[in-house]
Amino acid sequence: MQLVKEFSKIILGEFEMSLMEELNYFLRLQIKQLKEGTFMCQTKYFHEFLKCFRMVDAKSINTPISTNKNLDKDENDKDVDVKKYGGTIGSLLYLTTSRPDIMFSVCICARYQSAPKESHLKSIKRILRYLHGTFMYGLWYPKGCDCSLVGYTNSDFSGCKSDRKSTSVT
Repeated sequence: MQLVKEFSKIILGEFEMSLMEELNYFLRLQIKQLKEGTFMCQTKYFHEFLKCFRMVDAKSINTPISTNKNLDKDENDKDVDVKKYGGTIGSLLYLTTSRPDIMFSVCICARYQSAPKESHLKSIKRILRYLHGTFMYGLWYPKGCDCSLVGYTNSDFSGCKSDRKSTSVT
């Protein structure tokens, strides 16, 4: 709660605005402040996004990316609209604000923005189907708890199937 008050003070000093009540919705982020901590999600934004794709009634799926098929350039497949594909990638990247679990999948699809094919669009729709089943997920920040980021890596030199570059982080 103290952090929210400090944030509000900074924003009010920088922008001309008024703060009438507790922060609930900011930059398409839904914020729920409780005694135990703060929960952030983008459920409302995601539902708007699903409507654009006419996937409100889509069947949910358990993983955001196929575990048995690698995404590649697929030069023989049919082209899709570059602007629409790029806009979709941008919207998905914005969703990673509260959904880091889709970051890897979205970044794999983002590699093909310059010449997207139907197979790439199919992968995007798979991410949407995954999000459809997990739309209530978000980030939980418990009160009084030290929030530290822990990362894991698995080195696989020349592991990317499309360009043979390393997919590990150094």
